[in-house]
Amino acid sequence: MADTPTLSVTMLGAGQEVGRSCCVLQYRGRTIVCDAGVHPAYSGMASLPFIDELDWSTVDALLITHFHLDHAAALTYITEKTNFRDGKGKVYMTHPTKAVHKFMMQDYVRMGSSTSDALFSPLDMTMSLASIIPVSAHQLITVCPGVSFTPYHAGHVLGACMFLIDIYGLKILYTGDYSREEDRHLVKAELPPIKPDVLIVESTFGVHTLEGREEKEARFTTLVHSIIRRNGHVLLPTFALGRAQELMLILEDYWKKHPDLHNVPIYYASSLAKKCMAVYQTYIHTMNSNIRSRFAKRDNPFVFKHISNVPQTRGWEKKIAEGPPCVVLASPGFMQIGPSRELFELWCPDSRNGLIITGYSIEGTPARDLMSEPEEFVTLKGATIPRKISVDEISFSAHVDYSQNSEFIEQVKAQHVILVHGEQAAMGRLRSAMTSRYKERDEDVKIHSPRNLETLNLSFRGERVAKAIGTLADKTPKANDVISGLLVAKDYSYTLLDPRDLRDFAGLSTLVLVRWHLEGMYGNVEEGLDKDGVPTMRVMGAIDVKHTSEHELTLEWESSSSNDMIADSTLALITGIDTSPASVKLTTNAHSHEHTHHVHPHADPEEDNASVVRIQRIAMFLEAHFGEVELHMPETSEEEEPEQGEDHEREPSLLVQLDEAQARISLITLTVTSANDALKKRVEAVLDMAVTTASSLSQSFAAGVPVMAEEAGLAKEKTAELEAIAEGNGPE
Repeated sequence: MADTPTLSVTMLGAGQEVGRSCCVLQYRGRTIVCDAGVHPAYSGMASLPFIDELDWSTVDALLITHFHLDHAAALTYITEKTNFRDGKGKVYMTHPTKAVHKFMMQDYVRMGSSTSDALFSPLDMTMSLASIIPVSAHQLITVCPGVSFTPYHAGHVLGACMFLIDIYGLKILYTGDYSREEDRHLVKAELPPIKPDVLIVESTFGVHTLEGREEKEARFTTLVHSIIRRNGHVLLPTFALGRAQELMLILEDYWKKHPDLHNVPIYYASSLAKKCMAVYQTYIHTMNSNIRSRFAKRDNPFVFKHISNVPQTRGWEKKIAEGPPCVVLASPGFMQIGPSRELFELWCPDSRNGLIITGYSIEGTPARDLMSEPEEFVTLKGATIPRKISVDEISFSAHVDYSQNSEFIEQVKAQHVILVHGEQAAMGRLRSAMTSRYKERDEDVKIHSPRNLETLNLSFRGERVAKAIGTLADKTPKANDVISGLLVAKDYSYTLLDPRDLRDFAGLSTLVLVRWHLEGMYGNVEEGLDKDGVPTMRVMGAIDVKHTSEHELTLEWESSSSNDMIADSTLALITGIDTSPASVKLTTNAHSHEHTHHVHPHADPEEDNASVVRIQRIAMFLEAHFGEVELHMPETSEEEEPEQGEDHEREPSLLVQLDEAQARISLITLTVTSANDALKKRVEAVLDMAVTTASSLSQSFAAGVPVMAEEAGLAKEKTAELEAIAEGNGPE
């Protein structure tokens, strides 16, 4: 096929940066948006994606991969503050994501309501939550005709998924944040069973390779233990959900094995984490086999013996800071504000204390700045304090490293790979590394790393695969076998079937298809039953096409030179239906499988409207030659007798004016009258062409008798059709 459609990919966020993920996919008139996050390093409007660059009313679906703020927090602004609701767009996320997203957004609104940078109100958030459609992993969701998607497990956090999106046959895999390593509670990201055309994948760690989980956990617990031994406090800045639960499972297990630590408390300073712990327990079935088996034995892994939530009463941070050694998991992970920031400022000047950065830190945040171990630190109140606290980084961030990411990219085998969610330098190194790997193997895979607002246009060869079904699929074909059948297209997917299977698989009968083609060629086709009750279609009043048996059509006509010619063309048309591209187009019409009659675009209009449509076409033809044509509709009273010579003025007619001369065309007789002989002849010539052009073959030719006896009065009715125009049915 010559069709070369183009996929447009535009990053409204997370293009050569980490934060405010928002990817726009546009293909064949459909628009899908993946993720809608904010940038943690900014506040207010500056934290949003570049939302003004898209007409949100055109969006068909907005897919959220997981509940983290940098992927989901801008959703409320988009649904409530843009024209998103003016369109038919729908919002989708998994069941666990929706459950946690609610609490995350309540906390986000609460934190932002105290500042002038609040993006939306609690009411906006509630309205937005009501519009979210929850879905399950592996569930095929059809958004609208031609657009569907399937979520697959992505690891990373509870409920996180990657989306395999199908837009008119083009398949795009959008990973969001994903992890290919199974941890203490989450499954690892799945490899979808279907090869996509395009892979849009995170590049957070670039070409950096992380240590294994067991080594990392051992190093982490050893470091925590050493800080406790030196009589210090351990601060673990982390987000309330996701990695916090993983760290709790690690610490709980370590404390259980070390009795000397039983008197050292572990706190998580987050009311949000406490609320969402119930969500974690609800969705145990989505976690890995270790968690599920423990839960099956009535050992709930999220009921902790050595970890408790801090009652956040007034001044609780100071009480803990001045108390005995302890471990505190405090949010947020980037330490801009909140408990993690306040505890850090209290513990910062004491060298006995320790800060362990356990997640990925975005550039521009305090957590990233502290990794360079500055000698001083500026507090929220603007004071400068010495930094004596030890700073270590042990990343439990559930993102793929280079070895896992490169392996996944190669296993997916997409023609185009688009790198997102990575800082410019890290993304650039990953792109170079992957390009070199493919070049060494002489594989033509394109690696892209678009910036924000840079639209990437990808063209694809118009090759399409047709799936054989029904009778054609009964026998497995061998190599080089030629398979023939009826090609049915729906939303750019193709099916090949035996014409005998048409009714079963497409909801159409052979007779419906034949009539549709006959109307396209000849115009109006009369339909009824013959004297023996056989379904019959009459073509141009001369040829009877009879459905004599299930897979048989019989042509009958009275022989004459003209009728024989029509019969030959009818036979040629019917025998060529199975190879006609128009047959494909017929099946793409949306329907509820109540196939009464499909109207061919070239068929005659319905009987009630036929004369009006024909006169409209003639009037348009005349206007193209003479300029404006006036429709004359006289008001005639039944008692009023027209004077002799004025009959033509009492008829509905078209008036043609050319300079001072005027011509009148009767719409009853289609005759021309004019005092100007030259204008009359010219109008007659144009009218003859107009009538020929506006008429179908069946209107230009009539022969034979009606299909059914009761239709014998049809001719008399047709002579009165034009007269109905005088009652107000003229062309507009």
